[in-house]
Amino acid sequence: MSVELPFAPVDAIIRRNAGSLRVSAGAAKELARRIQRRGASLAREAAAVAEADGRKTLMASDFGVEQVVARDELELPIAPVDRIARLDIDDKYRVSMEARIALADILEDYADNVARAATKLAHHADRRTVQAEDIETYFSLFE
Repeated sequence: MSVELPFAPVDAIIRRNAGSLRVSAGAAKELARRIQRRGASLAREAAAVAEADGRKTLMASDFGVEQVVARDELELPIAPVDRIARLDIDDKYRVSMEARIALADILEDYADNVARAATKLAHHADRRTVQAEDIETYFSLFE
C-alpha cells in the first residue's frame, strides 16, 4: 500500500503538538502511513453502514459524524483523504464531500492524539526530536 497522504500536513500536525521539539521526516512518514491505514479501515466500516442502508454513497453519518466542520479548518487535504477512503472499498461506492471532510476531521483528531503522545515519549527519552520510533512506540503501547 503506497502512502497517499502528503507528509507536509502530517508534519504540521505533529509540530503543533510538539512544542519546542523538532520533528523528523521519519516521524511524519510513519504517522502518515498509520493515518492512511486508519482511514481505509474507517471507510470499510462506513461502506458496511451504507450497504446496510441500501446506499452506494458514503455520508458523514456513516462515519458517526453529525456536525461536519468547515473544510478550511482542517490541516489534512481532502483529495488524498478521498483516495484513502477508496483504498479498500469497492468502486461501486461514492464518497460525498461531507463524508470526505468528516473523515479528514476524524483522521486529524487521531493524528493529534498520536502526536501528543509521541511528543511525551520523545521528552521521556530526553530527545529534542520526535522520531518515527516515538510513533511506533505509541502504537505498540496503545493499539
